[in-house]
Amino acid sequence: MKTLVTGATGFIGSTVVRELLKEGADIRVTARKESDTRNIDGLDVEVVYGDTRDRGAMRRALKGCDTLYHVAAYFAHWSLNKDLFYEVNVEGTKTILTEALAQGLEKVVYTSTSNTIGSHGAGNFVNEEAQFNAWKTGDHYAISKYLAEIEAKKICGQGLPMVTVNPTLVIGVRDIKPTPSGKLIVDIVNGDMPGYIDGAINIIDVQDVARAHLLAAKKGRIGERYILGNENVTVGDFFRLTAEIAGVKPPRLKLPYGAALMLGYVFEIQARITKKTPVVSLSQVRIGNMGEHFDNSKAVNELGLKLTPIRTTVKNTVDWFIKNGYVKSRN
Repeated sequence: MKTLVTGATGFIGSTVVRELLKEGADIRVTARKESDTRNIDGLDVEVVYGDTRDRGAMRRALKGCDTLYHVAAYFAHWSLNKDLFYEVNVEGTKTILTEALAQGLEKVVYTSTSNTIGSHGAGNFVNEEAQFNAWKTGDHYAISKYLAEIEAKKICGQGLPMVTVNPTLVIGVRDIKPTPSGKLIVDIVNGDMPGYIDGAINIIDVQDVARAHLLAAKKGRIGERYILGNENVTVGDFFRLTAEIAGVKPPRLKLPYGAALMLGYVFEIQARITKKTPVVSLSQVRIGNMGEHFDNSKAVNELGLKLTPIRTTVKNTVDWFIKNGYVKSRN
């Protein structure tokens, strides 16, 4: 039987594929015709073209599969088209999970996010039982993923053997887009980060996250969710570590929340004109101000989550971005 991975051309999805290949899995992946396939080019996988919102395409993709890793999502904290968050993250998830239920798959791992658990402040190491509290942030990614988790739970309640994983801020190699998390690092190394607020984050290596997906399929309890996180740090400490490893000066301007919001407004106005992602969005400022620290003990104890030292992860990430041309020449 085959294993299907959605979102396989993306950052986390392609890393999940590589981990599955190490175990000898027979893998099928979904991709859209317009997808950047560099992350899976040359890999021994069967590619089926289709969108997760297309029930017929997902029916064909799932045929003959016994396991599904549903990693596909629209991941951004700003977009000119807000509807995409809900069409892809909510409706796409409902579509493929409903079809997985209909076809009687043996195991499904659904990739959610720690954003669905909420931002409860520095030093509050919350677990999977914490309540979502990002409604007023205006972050359509967080809200859409929370709503998607609700729909996924409903389908799980109908008999789908599903385990949910909730990665925190994921960084690592082969972040070709880059994701919002990777863009933070690129902006710091390039000196494009104007300042920071005194926020709190949790960071984890993409390879640790990918391996945890496989562990979730083997050991995860049906209907449960698992926070995939590693080290809890302040935003300032993360930025300084990144700058130190890259050999550049860190952002030194510690902004009060009001000033950061003003910058967010300015950056979003510029983004609407340039059609390029803002350096930081309003919702990122709001979430950053709330702060996110997490307790990963459930994943460690039940799944056997193994963790890479954060310094190693940051160094590998910085080196990959430099090697692949994301960093401005310093000559």
